Amino acid sequence: MRRNSLGGRLVLATLAFCLLFTVVVAALRTWSAWQNNVAAMSGELQLIAQVYQRTLSKSIWDMDRESLQAHLTSAANVASVGQVVVSLQSSNRAPEVFQRRREGWRPSTLAPVLHVKLDYEAFPGSREAVGEFSLYGDERVLWQRLRAEMVAIVATQVAQSLLLASLIMLMFSRLVTVHVRRIAQHLSQLTPLNLDTKLTLERDRRRQDELSLLVSGVNQLQGNLSDYLERQQRDEKELIAHRDNLAALVRERTLELEKTNDRLESANAMLDGLARTDPLTGLANRRHFDETKEIEFRRAQRNGQPLSLLVCDIDEFKRYNDAYGHAKGDQCLRAVARAIESTCARAGELVSRIGGEEFAVLLPGTDAQTGTLLATQLLQAVAELGIAHRDSGTAPFITVSIGLAQFDAERMQSFDALFEQADTALYLAKSRGRNQVAVAEPQKSLDDKWS
Repeated sequence: MRRNSLGGRLVLATLAFCLLFTVVVAALRTWSAWQNNVAAMSGELQLIAQVYQRTLSKSIWDMDRESLQAHLTSAANVASVGQVVVSLQSSNRAPEVFQRRREGWRPSTLAPVLHVKLDYEAFPGSREAVGEFSLYGDERVLWQRLRAEMVAIVATQVAQSLLLASLIMLMFSRLVTVHVRRIAQHLSQLTPLNLDTKLTLERDRRRQDELSLLVSGVNQLQGNLSDYLERQQRDEKELIAHRDNLAALVRERTLELEKTNDRLESANAMLDGLARTDPLTGLANRRHFDETKEIEFRRAQRNGQPLSLLVCDIDEFKRYNDAYGHAKGDQCLRAVARAIESTCARAGELVSRIGGEEFAVLLPGTDAQTGTLLATQLLQAVAELGIAHRDSGTAPFITVSIGLAQFDAERMQSFDALFEQADTALYLAKSRGRNQVAVAEPQKSLDDKWS
């Protein structure tokens, strides 16, 4: 059998974690670097605006187009600038726009944009707006800077991961693997004749850790085995001495074993009954229901006998629990269970609790018409309990809604189809106002849809 090294698996796990950690950290640092680059570019644009604001204002005021064009060209040559736009304001005509764009530049929502109002103080205390100066950052510069930083980030993280994995492998090998192999070698050489040979590890005896516990456990186990073998030898001698009484002892133990087996069978039968019974209501539980439903379904398929299913749900039971408490809720469930069980008491009928406040009744040999009458009686029996429910929107007392479905051999190839129709009918009864019986209409089941 091929052996897998714990150290190797630890390294692989460490590398996998480091890879994930590298990806996460690289992503975070990349995002941080992008934000820093955007902030740096914004600062560069603000610095450019401060440098050119006064001279551009003067050129516009003096109507020095040549100087204005020179300033635009100079600003556009800055690496972080993709486009420079100057808009001249005039009271009697449309604004005049001058721009310089770097080759290949395109508008971007990622690169920063700076808009600065240009004004000129021709006379002390008199400032007049002459235009607007707009600087558009170049996204390509951002990506270029980011790529350079990403290389350094990834290289750093990968180097850290490899160093960490190597350190863990080295430490694990020196602190664990060597000693585990020594323990394995010692255990492989153990025989009943050398159980008194104690396990020792070549390391500082003052060190107390998990390996110390393991060594202590192995030595204790050897001592226990040695004591056990000694006791076994003594027992064998005693058995030889008392072999004349062996037959009587065997018969006595056999009788005792038979009695024990009888008690075990009784206990198993009791446990099986408990495993198939709902502990709160005493009804059959979901397991019992699932076992019985398949038997009755196959019998109905084989013999062509009718089979109906009732799915009952206590109306607004959550509100009842919230209003009266879970202890009262449990009492209510037991009372409703007794009412259903007393109403559906014919031989072969199975009443089960299949959910919190949901019950199912299997009715072998019963068609939909007879099942409807039985369900109506069940509604009446629950209503006659008179369990007060002040928060119910249906009635001032506990009520149930019932969905009824009858087995259709042509359309239903599994019990799930019958249960689906009964459950659909239950939701129909709920939607119609609760406290009533709804009968499933014949329709194609899931088996027919997929056939």
